Amino acid sequence: MPTAPFMVQNGRIVPYEECRLHGFSGAVKYGCGVFEGLRAYWNADQQQLWVFRLKEHLDRLAFGIRVLRLEGAPPIEEIGRGVIEMLRANDLHETCHVRVIVHLDGDDELSARGPVGWMAGAVPRGSSRFVEAGMHVKVSSWARIADAALPPRVKATGNYLNNRAAELEAKRDGYDGALLLTAEGKLSEASGACVMLVRDGRLLTPSVTSDILESITRATLIELARAELGLEVIERPVDRSELWAAEEVLACGTGWEVVPIVSVDRLPVGTGEPGPITRALQRAYFATVRGERPERMAWLTPVWPR
Repeated sequence: MPTAPFMVQNGRIVPYEECRLHGFSGAVKYGCGVFEGLRAYWNADQQQLWVFRLKEHLDRLAFGIRVLRLEGAPPIEEIGRGVIEMLRANDLHETCHVRVIVHLDGDDELSARGPVGWMAGAVPRGSSRFVEAGMHVKVSSWARIADAALPPRVKATGNYLNNRAAELEAKRDGYDGALLLTAEGKLSEASGACVMLVRDGRLLTPSVTSDILESITRATLIELARAELGLEVIERPVDRSELWAAEEVLACGTGWEVVPIVSVDRLPVGTGEPGPITRALQRAYFATVRGERPERMAWLTPVWPR
């Protein structure tokens, strides 16, 4: 899907085709950058576009900037204002995926810390077909990057070569996506999303020490599962074989949203159909992000003045 016509680059609204990087920038040469994927949800009844958990995404972006030691990045509040201005410049009245990148610019050696640039754009995009139908995935032959090698809890651009390798392998082998294990053989995450399992009516998810990205969607679902569905949620290391012992498996992330996983390595999960707890979590999640839960409005930032 094409990106909307206007982006924001270094605080200035620019046409999409003018939002450029030099080929020798640190982002291109070394993959040195951090990014965020956000969703903005259109509510037709309210005539409002709601950005979901903007503050939490910006806080995670700031963490990544600090860990990668990028110096001279703008205040995180300025980036947040730029995202809202970009959405308004595009006159967006539909659900979209927002991408923010803070990157090493210039033309310097590997250890350079600046100069730093940033940009953000929006892709009008609804939910994927997998949200309804579910996904068939495989356990990848690629291990998840370990914290001792690269910081997986930082949403760094270079980290996603790991996810890409797993997803390309899965697509070649006829699957919709992939799950990655840690170097120790425990379940980590999907190729671009976190993973949750339902076992004995409880929600189980790999702990934050399982080389996962500390997902904002994961945190959202944990809170919704406890508060709205009354589920017990357990965070711990998860064995590979538990994927087949589970009644349900799902993947969650800003881009993926809440996706049922209906088979792993061509072995059905549970009944092989999206399960009732996954469907309940989907209902709670979509009602929340669309501004239909008054008690959750603090998670939403309006784009259009009210």
